[in-house]
Amino acid sequence: MTGRRALGRRFGWLWAAFAVSSYGTWLGFGAFPLIAVLVLHSGPTQVAALAAAGRAVGAVVAVPLGPWVEFRRKRPVMIAMDLTRCAAMLSVPVAYGLGWLGFTQLLVVSVTVAAANIAFNAASGAYLKALVPPEDLLVANSRFESTAWSATVVGPPLGGAAIGMLGPVTTVVADAVSYLLSALGIRAVGGTEPSPARTGAARLRARDLLEGWRHILTHPVLRPLFLNTIVTNGLIMASEPLLAVLLLGRLGFAPWQYGLAFAAPCVGGLVGSRLARPLAARFGQRRVMLTAGALRACWSVGLAFVQPGLPGIVLIIAVQLGLVTCCGVFNPVLATYRLDHTPPDRVARTLSAWSVSSSLAIAAMTAAWGLLAALTGPRTAIAAAGVLLLATPLLLPRRESAPRNTPEQAASLT
Repeated sequence: MTGRRALGRRFGWLWAAFAVSSYGTWLGFGAFPLIAVLVLHSGPTQVAALAAAGRAVGAVVAVPLGPWVEFRRKRPVMIAMDLTRCAAMLSVPVAYGLGWLGFTQLLVVSVTVAAANIAFNAASGAYLKALVPPEDLLVANSRFESTAWSATVVGPPLGGAAIGMLGPVTTVVADAVSYLLSALGIRAVGGTEPSPARTGAARLRARDLLEGWRHILTHPVLRPLFLNTIVTNGLIMASEPLLAVLLLGRLGFAPWQYGLAFAAPCVGGLVGSRLARPLAARFGQRRVMLTAGALRACWSVGLAFVQPGLPGIVLIIAVQLGLVTCCGVFNPVLATYRLDHTPPDRVARTLSAWSVSSSLAIAAMTAAWGLLAALTGPRTAIAAAGVLLLATPLLLPRRESAPRNTPEQAASLT
C-alpha cells in the first residue's frame, strides 16, 4: 500500500490543491459534449471537432510555454494557469445566461483551457520533483493518482444529477470555482523558490522549444513509452465524444446514467493506484509498468457492443473497470519513471513536450474518428478504435531500463 508516509506540510497543501481541482474537473466530466449535444444540438462530427480542435490548437499554443515555464519559478506559473482556467470556464455560464452561448465560444474556451493545462502540468511536475525527495516520488504520484480516481468516482454522477436538476452549465461553474480554490491552495504552499538559472541567450531559442522532444526521443526507454502512451491515449480519448453521442443520443441514456456508467468503475483506478507502490517494490517498476501498460489495451473493444438500458450500463462498467484498474497502476509508475530519468533543468520542457504531443495525437485521432463515425456510425468507429488498441503493446519498450540521471549526467547534457 502507499501507506501514510509523511511528505510534509507543503506537499499537503499541494495535494489539497490538486484534490479540489480534480473534484471540480470530474464534476464537470463531459460538460462541453453535453452542452454541445443538449443545448446546441450538435451532431457527432461537431462534437468530435470540438474535442479535437480544442486540444490541437491548445497544444500548438502551448509549444513555447514549455521553455517559458522551465526558466521561471513554478508556483506563480501554476497559480496563473489556475486563474486563467477559472476565467475561461466562467465565461460559459455567463454567455449561457445572456443567451449568447455558441459553438465558437466553446471552442475558444477549450483551446484556452487545453493550453493552460499543459503549462500547469509542466510546472507542477517540475515543482513536485524539487519539493519531494526522489525516494518519495512514487508515493506522491500514487497519492495524486488515487485522488484523481476518487474524484472520478464521485464527480460524474453528482455532475449528471446537478445538470438534471440545475441546468447544463452548473458543473462548468463548479469547475471554474475549483480552479480558483486550487490557486489559493498553491499559494498557501509557501516557502521560497529560487528563480531557475539560465545559461546562454536570454531570448527563447529554437533549441529550447525542441529540448523536451530531444530528451524523450534519444532516451532508450522513454521513447517507446512515449509512442505507446500517445497512441493508446489517443485511441481511448477518440472514442469519448462518440460514446457521448451514442449513449445520450441514439441509445437514450439520461445524463445521470451516462455519468454513473463511467464513474462507478473508477473504483478500480483508486485500487490500482494504491497497489502501484507495493507492486513496484515487489516486482520492480519496469515490470509493473510494462505489464499494466499492455493490459490496459485489452478492454475498450467491448464498448462497441453496448446496448440500451441496464445491460448497456453493466457492460460499460465492466469494461471501464478493467481499463481504469490497469491505468491506475500504470500512470503513477510512468510518472515517477519519467521524473527519475529527466534532468532537473529539463523537466518542464520534457513534460510540456509529452503533453503537447499527446494532445495533438488525441486531437488528430478524435477528428479522424469523428469523420469515421459520420461515414460508418459511432458504434463502428468505437469498434475500430478498440481493435487498434489491441496492437499498442507492441510499442512498449523491449530494452532494459536506463539508469537514472545523476547530476553529472545532467551536466553532460547541457
